[in-house]
Amino acid sequence: MANTLVSIQIIPKTPNGEDVIPFVDAAIEVIQSAGVKYKVGPLETTMEGDIHELLLVVAKMNQRMFELGCPSNISQVKIYSRADDEASMSDLTAKYDGYH
Repeated sequence: MANTLVSIQIIPKTPNGEDVIPFVDAAIEVIQSAGVKYKVGPLETTMEGDIHELLLVVAKMNQRMFELGCPSNISQVKIYSRADDEASMSDLTAKYDGYH
């Protein structure tokens, strides 16, 4: 598959009951460093690209949480793909651009 969308919401159990936002920020940094196309939303981040590459990013996000001392994580993942390899964030949201 050439083009897939993967949305992820990572929910780490923080080491000492801290706020999760700095940990989520660290997970988003993993996405940024991967160089994939992505869009951060209020409750999840969506990435666009090759499914194998994107799932590797998800694995690295979870590993980063462990490196930061989180004893466990929940990763809620959604995958959208099409037989014609034409899955894109812009195609799915174009009709809503500019509306509030």
